[in-house]
Amino acid sequence: MSNDDNTFSVEQAEESSGFLLWQVTNLWQREIRKTLEPFDLTHSQFVLLASTHWLSLQGQEVTQIVLSSHTKIDPMTTSTVLRTLQGKGFLARKEHTTDTRAKTVALTDQGKEIIKPAVVAVETFDREFFAKLGHQTAQFNQELLTLLGNKTQ
Repeated sequence: MSNDDNTFSVEQAEESSGFLLWQVTNLWQREIRKTLEPFDLTHSQFVLLASTHWLSLQGQEVTQIVLSSHTKIDPMTTSTVLRTLQGKGFLARKEHTTDTRAKTVALTDQGKEIIKPAVVAVETFDREFFAKLGHQTAQFNQELLTLLGNKTQ
């Protein structure tokens, strides 16, 4: 800094990890929104639909709590978005087989029709966006897992 104000601990904004992460996240989210526009899905809707599909393919019984934990979306927001997706005809909720307080969540045929091409579009975008990292992509993913508090593999 060229003056005596010691507000910041860095000399240049590019030295701030949080600021850089914020910039990259905003850029990535803006492009993801564009990618999802043709599917009439918000990013949260996409993440919950895709996660429902993913977890179902893994043989898991999908509930709102399972989805919230898997996606790191808070339970109230998860509930609201699931209600919207149910209203669009993409999800169905049924009584849980063993827990009377819970409902299982499953994709409808219409949900499967929309999520499959949406996943392809998002994965294609992600490959192009993160291609700039080259062979460092796997290491980058491990660093993100560290920030999330997950053990690296």
